[in-house]
Amino acid sequence: MGNESNKWNQIMVAAMAVPGIKVNRASFLQEELSNRHIDQNTISLCIQENPVKHITMDKLDAIAKACIKNHTIKVTSISAAAGIPGGFAMIGTLPADTAQYYYHVLKLAQKLAYIYGYPSLLDENGNLTDNAINVLTVFVGVMFGVSLANQTLSKMSQAFAEQVVKRLPRMALTKTVWYPIIKQIAKWLGIKVTKDSLAKGAAKVVPFLGAGLSGGITYFTFKPQANRLMKHLREDSKVFALSLIHISEPTRLRCIS
Repeated sequence: MGNESNKWNQIMVAAMAVPGIKVNRASFLQEELSNRHIDQNTISLCIQENPVKHITMDKLDAIAKACIKNHTIKVTSISAAAGIPGGFAMIGTLPADTAQYYYHVLKLAQKLAYIYGYPSLLDENGNLTDNAINVLTVFVGVMFGVSLANQTLSKMSQAFAEQVVKRLPRMALTKTVWYPIIKQIAKWLGIKVTKDSLAKGAAKVVPFLGAGLSGGITYFTFKPQANRLMKHLREDSKVFALSLIHISEPTRLRCIS
């Protein structure tokens, strides 16, 4: 991989080490659906199978929008940058404000995926695998408007729906036809992260206006990006709704060319 894609991979590895960034699918769905006064039997079916099969799209949209609003508020607050648990910004990969931005990007991406039918991105030990990191790279690519990411996510959604698995299939995405595309997405994201870091750094140089400029840049980029991913996952969720209800252990992920 080139330097740009390596930079993105370094950011991902650093981000995944931050306490609290990994979202447990079962716990998340249990909490969110309980808050919507959905009965426990339905919640259990959503966790075991798929929320798209048992909850109306209006309710799923409401949950997704609430999550986006919550993370938008957090990511733009002054306390957010200082509030991230140690590890991500400390290694010097990114400035603190950019680090907290991607912290919320990656955490929200997991939540939106679970709302609209994706299997758990965590393995049985609660860790994010290389497969999951590749999938998250595609999610972030969709958020940032990378057309290659849009196409890849749709194909992934269909493949996962056909398998109807509890967790991401064990077959490494490095062995699929998607991997060269994921490398290109990672390269693009590496370039974007570098540019964003420079832009926010420049904004802070302006006396008195620095914090406002930085916060404004964050607010007016984060929410539209989150809405973009929500819209795409919502559309892809139709393939999950049409798939047969059958839960099995992860087997092989059939590639779609």
